[in-house]
Amino acid sequence: MGGNRRVGVAVDFSATSRAAVLWAAENLVEESDTVALVHVASGKADAPQKKLWENAGSPLIPLEELREINLSMMYGINLDNVLLNLLDAISRTKNVKVVFKVYWGDPREKLCDAVEDLKLDCLVVGSRGFGALKRLLLGSVSNYVVTNATCPVTVVKGTAA
Repeated sequence: MGGNRRVGVAVDFSATSRAAVLWAAENLVEESDTVALVHVASGKADAPQKKLWENAGSPLIPLEELREINLSMMYGINLDNVLLNLLDAISRTKNVKVVFKVYWGDPREKLCDAVEDLKLDCLVVGSRGFGALKRLLLGSVSNYVVTNATCPVTVVKGTAA
């Protein structure tokens, strides 16, 4: 395997999603791959671009454009500078293309939609490590995606150091 693959990583700008990005970079991503970051914003969010892209998700946003101030306002996201710096380093050292896409709605369903939409070869998601009771009451995004996605899914436990 290797090269010219589409590796998806679910991000919500938490320490857990940073750990998933780092794990993917260290264990999965190879030269010439494309890393597709998938962010699912709340369906209740009121971002200006939501009305335009709510059903299909935003257009692919290249890494170079992620630092633009109006981007976070347009899509209603608060980008994490630690994550952006990590992505810059991964892009340079691994010689990979990094793109970002925003969806709105239920993260479980939208992550599975992203697998099909972006034609991902694999998907990496972080796990917050809910106990059995919280997982039963709230549901688990990672469990749902592992069960329903049409590509291999890796769940990264824990938080970034």
